[in-house]
Amino acid sequence: MPSSECSAGTDYASEPEYSADQQALLLGQARASIRHGLTIGESFDPDKSNIDPQLLAPGACFVTLTIGGQLRGCIGTLEPRESLLDAVAYYSYQAAFCDPRFSPLSREEFDSICIEISVLSPMESFEVSDEGELLQKLRPGIDGLWMESGTHRATFLPQVWDKLPDPARFVEQLKLKAGLTKDYWSDQIRWHRYHVFSMEEQQPPKASFI
Repeated sequence: MPSSECSAGTDYASEPEYSADQQALLLGQARASIRHGLTIGESFDPDKSNIDPQLLAPGACFVTLTIGGQLRGCIGTLEPRESLLDAVAYYSYQAAFCDPRFSPLSREEFDSICIEISVLSPMESFEVSDEGELLQKLRPGIDGLWMESGTHRATFLPQVWDKLPDPARFVEQLKLKAGLTKDYWSDQIRWHRYHVFSMEEQQPPKASFI
């Protein structure tokens, strides 16, 4: 899952919250960005007039696309470098057309994709003495985890716990994703955790491509 580098935050308890109207707007912007990519061939610049100020504040997010429950693209950022509205538009385009694991989304697929947006809380960096302490501190189903060791970096969103509910397996697979061995350990590994506020389309809109 490609991502930008993160900068550790301090207010781990500050979780993002969004109303039903805000969620609908963000999901609509995500779909509009992908539609724009299919018709214009470039990233989408959302209209910011009359937009809730909360959505114009800096925000970090990942956008995940699925078709029939199968992953079709997922890209995002761990660091809030731009407004949440801009981030959603940009990473929706990236997930649809720039995820190196998949070919670019086609017009035929557009009406079949379901979109999920995960808005990240500030990062909490924490130290552990060994892997046993790390496994004890993790909260399955709640914590997203970011690790870095030298040039090796990787993250798992909290949703990954659905497929890897065992903390030991969760950490092993994260290390493999970072290009390390599953039993790798170093005192130089830096660990960070975060929460997400997740919003998703319940089903793809019908005949939505214009």
